[in-house]
Amino acid sequence: MDGVILVQLRNSGQVQFYQAGNLTLKVGDCVIVENDRGLDYGCVVMPQHAHCAPAERNPKEPLKKIIRLAKESDLKQVEDNCLKAKEAFSACEKKIVEHKLDMKLVKAEYSFDRSKILFYFTSDGRVDFRNLVKDLAKIFKARIELRQIGVRDEARLFGGYGSCGRELCCKRFLKDFEPVTIKMAKEEGLSLNPPKISGLCGRLMCCLSYEYETYKLLSKGLPREGEHVNTAQGKGKVVGVNVFKRKVNVQLEEGGFLEVIYKEKDYGK
Repeated sequence: MDGVILVQLRNSGQVQFYQAGNLTLKVGDCVIVENDRGLDYGCVVMPQHAHCAPAERNPKEPLKKIIRLAKESDLKQVEDNCLKAKEAFSACEKKIVEHKLDMKLVKAEYSFDRSKILFYFTSDGRVDFRNLVKDLAKIFKARIELRQIGVRDEARLFGGYGSCGRELCCKRFLKDFEPVTIKMAKEEGLSLNPPKISGLCGRLMCCLSYEYETYKLLSKGLPREGEHVNTAQGKGKVVGVNVFKRKVNVQLEEGGFLEVIYKEKDYGK
């Protein structure tokens, strides 16, 4: 299978495209991959598909390769790395206090070959952490990277389950965070009650952004809720819309309710 595979690096939720070569891979497989300076590990989140390729990535960026399926010894090293990351986390927290930096450490991760340690943190503003990086490099004798993240990234790091009962999209497969607006919730006819349309991160649910275009397409030719329409049995007010079945419930002015079915549109035009 010589194709493009989507891999989630380490446990950070960062998702990247990789060249699979002749490897046969499936979702959930642990793999060892090329990184900027050495090797790293990850988990396949999407196998080769037509929609997984080129359009979603920058064609000017050469694809790194998947080296191999993770062996038992590789998985043992990953497990050891996780234990070492906890020690690194504690050491970094102490140094943050020592340097009196206004930042909250969220997570620490080792690359597979332990050549790099990533520290994720949140902060309300910019932080000058140059001296912190120098201290950490002396302690761990490795390349240090501090990465400031937002609340959506933090949710991706820790994962969880949404109100739909499924694993968070950002953790499971989303490569990038797309802008999400309240208009998208309105288009779906959702309640604008913040708790009902917000994810675990407290921001609008990511799924609204990739459902939005579909709802716009399927809604073509349908009246909106609250709109007044003419029916075969007289005038009335739209009190409910089923976008997928293209059915509209109308409260007639003369009394009673009527269900109106709208013909499907030629969406290709």
